[in-house]
Amino acid sequence: MIEEGHTVDMKNHDDKNKFIGSKIKEARESAGKSQKDLAEVIGFESATAISLIEAGERKVRAEDLEEISNFLHRDIKFFLGLEEKQDINFALRADKNLSKQDQEEILRFIDFVKKKKHERS
Repeated sequence: MIEEGHTVDMKNHDDKNKFIGSKIKEARESAGKSQKDLAEVIGFESATAISLIEAGERKVRAEDLEEISNFLHRDIKFFLGLEEKQDINFALRADKNLSKQDQEEILRFIDFVKKKKHERS
């Protein structure tokens, strides 16, 4: 999750790859999918490639990120750190004195609502 005041330095490719990889892992685990499940969807021979991507040691191609986004039912902006930042800013307009824990609860609730909406579709 992006913490308030934290941005991904797009000039540092290692940091960007690690950030995107961590978001992929977060979404994959949240969806209850294995690295092998994700590898099969993208067309990789083994889960090792997913492990390397999640660790930030391998770049993810734009086409693969689109497949990941579809498979895990997340907007592609989530993996780039854009969606949560917008969501939390909207949610925090109600009270600027919320703790980090309260902010995380709000984000979990947003994810819950999005998943329920997707399940109804």
